[in-house]
Amino acid sequence: MDTPGTGPAPGLSVGDQPEQLVRAITAPLLFFYVLGDVLGSGIYALVGTMAGQVGGAFWTSFAVGVSAAMLTGFAYAELITKYPKSAGAALYANRAFNNRFVTFVVTFATVAASLAATGALALAFSGYFLELLTALFSLPLLLAAIVFVMVLALINFRGISESVKLNLAMSITELSGLALVLGIGIFVFLSGDANLSRPFEFNDAGNPALLALAGATLAFFAMTGFENAANVAEEVQDPSRVYPRALLGGMAAAGVIYLVIAFVAAMVVPTGKLAGSEVALLTVVRQGAPGFPGWLFAIVACIAITNTCLVALITNSRIMYGMAREGIVPRIFARTHHARRTPWIAIIFTTIIALLLIVGVGEAGVGTLANATVAFLLSVFALVCLCALILRREDVEQTLHGTDVSSRPRGRGEHSIVTVRPHNRRSGARRRGRRGSGERSRGLSGDAAGGGRTVLRQQFGAAPAGHARHSRRTGLKGGYA
Repeated sequence: MDTPGTGPAPGLSVGDQPEQLVRAITAPLLFFYVLGDVLGSGIYALVGTMAGQVGGAFWTSFAVGVSAAMLTGFAYAELITKYPKSAGAALYANRAFNNRFVTFVVTFATVAASLAATGALALAFSGYFLELLTALFSLPLLLAAIVFVMVLALINFRGISESVKLNLAMSITELSGLALVLGIGIFVFLSGDANLSRPFEFNDAGNPALLALAGATLAFFAMTGFENAANVAEEVQDPSRVYPRALLGGMAAAGVIYLVIAFVAAMVVPTGKLAGSEVALLTVVRQGAPGFPGWLFAIVACIAITNTCLVALITNSRIMYGMAREGIVPRIFARTHHARRTPWIAIIFTTIIALLLIVGVGEAGVGTLANATVAFLLSVFALVCLCALILRREDVEQTLHGTDVSSRPRGRGEHSIVTVRPHNRRSGARRRGRRGSGERSRGLSGDAAGGGRTVLRQQFGAAPAGHARHSRRTGLKGGYA
């Protein structure tokens, strides 16, 4: 099955309406995009709940949950590499099942999950924010949530470059807050006040293995957020090469951070006190460093929630954009702003729906929206894993660097198409047998689509200068097709 290229052709439009996004996300920005979204508000909100459910050894639940999330991450990495287009899970369902109704249902599920997350995060942020401003003035919670979403929508409209750079700044702030918790844990350990047996204690009410598995469900959803990276594939530079390392690297880094912070929290604070706190990490800070201003750590938690909510809003609009390009939703959602190169109609539409959702559920709707997000994400993750199995041996063709080489004759030195196809010894022998031909190629080493090999053909009269050195740097292995 053929897919479009890694990005819209320059000047792509329908009539006078452009549909081109800008590739502004580099590999480091994508890594922090994944890391910041995965860390997000999960580590700040779930530590107390998991401690109450599992006991002091709740870090074992994080170990199980992170491992399960990494398996899903591998499926996403394979599919993103193969289909580097916006819309994520909805696009993969469209490729796997080729059924408009199934694709529409998946689109609805992914957008609904992201919208529900947006609403829950906006309400949670407003609660923290208004708590900080209690001494100055008070605002209705719903009004604060509405203003919060509208501000983030404007940032989303402003451009993906501005959005991911703000995401980078907020991710570093999140990491600074977690580094503070780690530093307090080290201080408590060195001062001899740490309880090193508590992180290995389970609740007396159940079997340790079953308790760890029960807590792993929450830990798995603390790892969610990595799937949102799939929806900005058309705004990433060289997505097929960058995504696997950035996605899996960001997930692995977040998983290690979760494990360390969970162990430190159990070591510093008694389990009962940790379980009874809605701001568990702030409790760790107050226990280990009583003189540290709690309001400063609360600001860090607000920034973490803001980061996750911004990514959710970006995800909403990019899913609508990608599905409009696929013809699943009205084409108008694929229109991008002439100057900002963002899908402005999709941004306006999804923002309005998010605001209506916030008003509809009211101030007490955080739990309802969170449960809805969990239900939708379960079905989406299961479907993505199924799509990865179905599409594992699917042949695809992609253009490079956003250039549709099939639309015009290829000249000397220009890229030809990337063909992903199953690799076997016979095909390898045929390639080696044609090494004397005038057309030289470079094969991408590694498993691009399951058992497949990606072959990148170039039109050269002779091998390009510096080819061997370039191959070692990028992982490209010399060969001839």
